[in-house]
Amino acid sequence: MEKSANGEARTTTEAAREKVLYSAEVRHANGECTLTINNHLHGNVEVYVVPEKAVQKLPFYLSMLRNKLA
Repeated sequence: MEKSANGEARTTTEAAREKVLYSAEVRHANGECTLTINNHLHGNVEVYVVPEKAVQKLPFYLSMLRNKLA
C-alpha cells in the first residue's frame, strides 16, 4: 500500500490506474547537482544544473507544500 501526498493510504490497484503527469529528480555526480523535470504529457525533458544550497532547501519547500495540502 502506498501513501499519497496528503498521507492517505491507497491500494496498488488505485496507483496503477493513475497517470504520471510530471516527475522530477535530483542527482549528484561529479560535484554537480542536476535537476531533471519530465513532462509526461508532452514528452518534454528539461535538465538544469542547480546549486547544492538549493538542493539542501528542498526538504523545507516540500514540507511547506505538504502543510498547504493538509
